Amino acid sequence: MPVFNVEAYIGQAIDSVLAQSFTDFELIIVDDGGNDRSMEIACSYDDPRIRIVAQENRGLAGARNTGIATSRGKYIALLDSDDCFHPDKLRLHYIHLEANPSVGVSYSGSQMIDHSGAALAVAMRPKLRDIDSAQILCRNPVGNGSAAVMRRSAIELTATLDPSEPSRRCWFDESFRQSEDIEFWVRLSAKHGVKFEGIEGLLTQYRIIAGALSANIVKQYLSWNRMLRKTETYAPELVAKHGIPARAYQLRYLARRAVQLGDARFSRSLLGEALALSPKMAFAEPVKTGLTSGAVLAASLLGAERFSKLAAPYLKGAIS
Repeated sequence: MPVFNVEAYIGQAIDSVLAQSFTDFELIIVDDGGNDRSMEIACSYDDPRIRIVAQENRGLAGARNTGIATSRGKYIALLDSDDCFHPDKLRLHYIHLEANPSVGVSYSGSQMIDHSGAALAVAMRPKLRDIDSAQILCRNPVGNGSAAVMRRSAIELTATLDPSEPSRRCWFDESFRQSEDIEFWVRLSAKHGVKFEGIEGLLTQYRIIAGALSANIVKQYLSWNRMLRKTETYAPELVAKHGIPARAYQLRYLARRAVQLGDARFSRSLLGEALALSPKMAFAEPVKTGLTSGAVLAASLLGAERFSKLAAPYLKGAIS
């Protein structure tokens, strides 16, 4: 569990781990150099299964690497400190991985929650079976960084040494401050042949926090494109065949994010570019594309403030 300035949420995240029906775990909390009360809250828990590791700020990828390097388990679950686990999450993923030795990454659907922890109207319900590298690149069925439980032997295939600190092992690419999870999933699948498979249920509570800026969407898109360029260095055929539709799906996703932020003009531009890149997307996923188009049109006609009030309970969760 990477921790950086999440004092409002970290207690809920820790409680959700300690409430697991599967009890044979260690919870490694990585202090990523924040300056609020997050670590004071974490240190207030008295449970021998909790271990706290401190580091200078390295970002989410760096904190995950530190946690993985410190861990001792056969399986590794990721939990961002503003998200929560369903009480049966670890038990169900443990059963899945024990019963299916060929699966390297187990994941599930996610329930969207708001800042207070209340469930939102829409959830992530990804495809669970027959997942290949193209589907991971285009649609990222894992969905978010708190959904995956990974087999250690599988992710060890990706381990490298930090050139600036040779004693430090890395799995996630620390040069990414965004898109680090999709970069890791694609690399696991396309470069190392790791099998991904999901299980039924909304076993992660994924928090949507207001206050993002449209500029963050641009940063996210630039980071995602950097991921695509990196993928091309080791899987050129995958990118040649699926790079354009993958970019279109990403632009459609970002158009929905722009609508969330009340930027109708930006969302129109993003959606227009997505459809220009891949017109087939409208036929392949007519419901999602139609809903996105309707939201963009409504935001344009009603104005950002009025549209946000009317659609907030739905759009907050509609991000896939």
